[in-house]
Amino acid sequence: MASGAGSLDAPPLTLGFLTILQDVTGWIGGYLVTNSWGRPLEFRLTTAVQPNRVQKALYGPTLQEYVFADLIGKTLVEKSSTPVSLIVTDLVPLWTLRKRIPIPLVIVASHPMTNSSATELLYLEHPRARQGVWLPVWASSDGESIKALLDQIDPAVELSEPFSRIREAVAEARKLGANHRAA
Repeated sequence: MASGAGSLDAPPLTLGFLTILQDVTGWIGGYLVTNSWGRPLEFRLTTAVQPNRVQKALYGPTLQEYVFADLIGKTLVEKSSTPVSLIVTDLVPLWTLRKRIPIPLVIVASHPMTNSSATELLYLEHPRARQGVWLPVWASSDGESIKALLDQIDPAVELSEPFSRIREAVAEARKLGANHRAA
């Protein structure tokens, strides 16, 4: 069987979708790795992370960034057995994760601007994200490679869609965990 030109040259495109949910027990990270068609390859989630009073005092206004990027995001990406070409998140506080990993990162959001992020994020227009794609200004050199990666994604894939699957999977996993503890 003949293979397509260039199919042996580059590894297949994989995407890492990372989000964080909050419930009464703390923040829970969910990480879904998919192929370029949106099919799941791997799923990971964290236990709840609840910062203690000392961490709250020491990290002050940077606590959420620390918990999201350092404790949850970096851990999920590093523990994954499937390397990814691009990290996609729906949370602005995760943009600093790009400083901690060698993988390009984009934020999918309609208007992610907050007072602190207004000058720190750069809009990147692309048809795969109806809501908009943003990247850290200091990582603007990632822009062309990110566009090239986004061009490889199946046109039927919308970058915001996997986050609903992550939320549903986290909810189901939490139910299963509660059922196993109750048994």
